[in-house]
Amino acid sequence: MSAMTEESELQNGFQAQSEPELESKVESQPEQQSEPETKPEEELKPEPVVTDADLKPEEDKEGSIQSNEVDKPASTDQIARPELGNDEGNRTFTMRELLSELKSEEDDAGSPYSQESTQQQTYQNNAAMELINSVTGADEEGRSRQRILIYAARRYATALERNPEDYDALYNWALVLQESADNVSPDSTSPSKDALLEEACKKYDEATRLCPTLHDAFYNWAIAISDRAKMRGRTKEAEELWEQATKNYEKAVQLNWNSPQALNNWGLALQELSAIVPARAKQKIVRTAISKFRAAIQLQFDFHRAIYNLGTVLYGLAEDTLRTGGSTNLKEVSPNELYSQSAIYIAAAHALKPNYSVYSSALRLVRSMLPLPHLKDGYLTAPPAGNTIAPHSDWKRTEFFLNHEALQQVIRVEQKQISRSLSGRTADVANIDKRAIRVDIPDIVSVSACADLTLPPGAGLCIDTTRGPVFLVADSWESLDGWLDAIRLVYTIYARGKTDVLAGIITA
Repeated sequence: MSAMTEESELQNGFQAQSEPELESKVESQPEQQSEPETKPEEELKPEPVVTDADLKPEEDKEGSIQSNEVDKPASTDQIARPELGNDEGNRTFTMRELLSELKSEEDDAGSPYSQESTQQQTYQNNAAMELINSVTGADEEGRSRQRILIYAARRYATALERNPEDYDALYNWALVLQESADNVSPDSTSPSKDALLEEACKKYDEATRLCPTLHDAFYNWAIAISDRAKMRGRTKEAEELWEQATKNYEKAVQLNWNSPQALNNWGLALQELSAIVPARAKQKIVRTAISKFRAAIQLQFDFHRAIYNLGTVLYGLAEDTLRTGGSTNLKEVSPNELYSQSAIYIAAAHALKPNYSVYSSALRLVRSMLPLPHLKDGYLTAPPAGNTIAPHSDWKRTEFFLNHEALQQVIRVEQKQISRSLSGRTADVANIDKRAIRVDIPDIVSVSACADLTLPPGAGLCIDTTRGPVFLVADSWESLDGWLDAIRLVYTIYARGKTDVLAGIITA
């Protein structure tokens, strides 16, 4: 289902066809470190022609990207040039020469970096600057943006010449290279987008070597690698790049677990990788991708991109399972169930963002796979209504359905009850309704898995409501994940005021 695969939620400005709204890249903003003001020695100080204000560096007017940078010197027009006597006979010094000489002496005395290291850094800086300077932009907006990026790159180059171990400057420069890659004209061959991304990856690599806990660098590094992998189609080189990207996303999540964007992108990278690897390795990678999307949703219930992506990967798994002759293991989910699960997530994504055309078109394809007029149905083991502490022998496996209004237990009316008189049948139905478990969506406080010795064996489900907790048991832990997600999604849709959209999907 290639039409349904959503492009990754990249935070470097890359515009994906299937995902019109993209996150902006997180850029670290290190504290501004200004160079100590250098003053001439007292005995060499001339008449007070030059004031402190004259020697103060001009304020930086570009505040969009901050970095550690050597302050720009004042204009030469603002500095008086008195002649000063010294030990070298009749030679005269300008104020700029004197300040430069003193600054040079301080640097030589206090810098811990060798001249060879500085020269190597300068060479690397020049190579990167040459790439950035050659980017022109496709239109006036792109050219204006590139001028800002070039200015920022020069600042980071200056900071690194001063301190080659400034990992913040390395990280921010990598971001500039990555943004410049997005600014390359589609028909440009020099520089290539890949060359800029490769240089950005080198900067990220060096930044994370200097600061192994820089999770933003690992995250954006993975994005850059993913962009490089996309240029290579389904080749062995692309496979290696996708593997590198997944490792960097994993590192980013390890350093910052509360990042649904990183989990979502990790899942997308795994999904792309699964399309390249041999068939025997595919299913394991796909199931890992499912777990990443699900983890992203659990961190942010209304994260519609992860919700939609989970729907697409489940749809692909259903097609693969059907193509190979269905599930051979009784514990595996059937293709029909996978299609139904896929439809639930795509319907939820559409309900949260009804104006997204990609969600609308995908919903038209899968809507018939829902158990209409419900969003989800299946079996749960439940106690008698109103008796949560009933003996295990009294708990029964019964059918439930979930729609936009409630989670409702289904109790079938027996034939002998239907054959009674009209008045008798009405009374029986009323009694049945009272005996059925019903959880109204607005009453839900929280939904969670639970393991309690008072529950029958199995995957426990606890729905905490304003009227007290409701305990149920799913057939398996995998089945429980489906119920948890579905109930949370319906409640999230209700909380976002989109219940009418969901109702239109399942009842129209």
